[in-house]
Amino acid sequence: MGENKDVLVTVDGGFGLIRLNRPKAINSLTHPMVSAISQALTEWRDDDAVTAVVLSGEGERGLCAGGDIVEVYNSARGDHGVASSFWHDEYLMNAQIARYPKPYVSLMDGIVMGGGVGVSAHGSVRVVTDTTKMAMPEVGIGFIPDVGGTYILSRAPGLLGLHAALTGAPFAAGDAIAMGFADHYVPHDELGKFSDAIVADGIDAALASYATESPTSELLAQRQWIDECYAGETVADIVAALRGHDAGPADDAANLIMTRSPISLSVALEAVRRAGKLDTLEDVLRQEYRTTCQSLSSHDLVEGIRAQVIDKDRNPKWSPPSLAAVTRADIDAYFAPRNPDLTFPEERQ
Repeated sequence: MGENKDVLVTVDGGFGLIRLNRPKAINSLTHPMVSAISQALTEWRDDDAVTAVVLSGEGERGLCAGGDIVEVYNSARGDHGVASSFWHDEYLMNAQIARYPKPYVSLMDGIVMGGGVGVSAHGSVRVVTDTTKMAMPEVGIGFIPDVGGTYILSRAPGLLGLHAALTGAPFAAGDAIAMGFADHYVPHDELGKFSDAIVADGIDAALASYATESPTSELLAQRQWIDECYAGETVADIVAALRGHDAGPADDAANLIMTRSPISLSVALEAVRRAGKLDTLEDVLRQEYRTTCQSLSSHDLVEGIRAQVIDKDRNPKWSPPSLAAVTRADIDAYFAPRNPDLTFPEERQ
């Protein structure tokens, strides 16, 4: 295995273990980390000594908070190729995980956001805990949900996926399972023993010993107003419906949406709807590659990262400044094919 201290790759008892190891950055993904994960999966694919893969994150704060957005910020201000090549390889890895022929266990403990969802939610055995804090928060930094997230969001019950995409709000273990981002619930305090049991006894035995009934999904319980309000044609229609609803959570959702980038919201709404009509994860990743690369040329990606991460003033000045100022042409530009477009190994035969 190539050495990369930010990803610890080992084999134990027939299990390929991938541990994200940038705990101070909540294991945010860099391009070399993506390459290391992909390389490990490629090498283990045909290695009979490896029967399954287990992904985890070092440190107490979470599996992975997303991609390295400072690198994206610098790329958006300079050489766009740095970010677009990172996303290119990241999305190929997301598809590789989804199509992996061996069990792929994701330990989705603590913060799992953005790119963290991409390395975990496409696995075959996805485990959440009582500390899981999951989100696709891209619209808050002038970005669009990616890493195959719009595939899962578009297939969540009712319109829960649109609620998650447009608010960017974090959701817990019960919601993650209800929405199709995860499968099993293991209490956080048992996770160490559960991990050891996987290697000692196998995945099924470990689940039988440690997985318990997940907490109920708060979002699923609120589906009535969510499905009603998010059926609007535009984001402005959705916000108006949320404001017109008597539920406190609906008003909270409207307030949150109105802090987000208007162009990002408009593109995210369109992206989730289009993803629901695409057949494969690869088709959706290709669409996401178009929307993410286009965002490099937008005002809002640089401004959103500046406000949240660089200057930390939490006061982005979006352009276009309002939902009403976003045009159909603005939205459509995000979905134009790239040259070259994202292609997958099996498509290049």
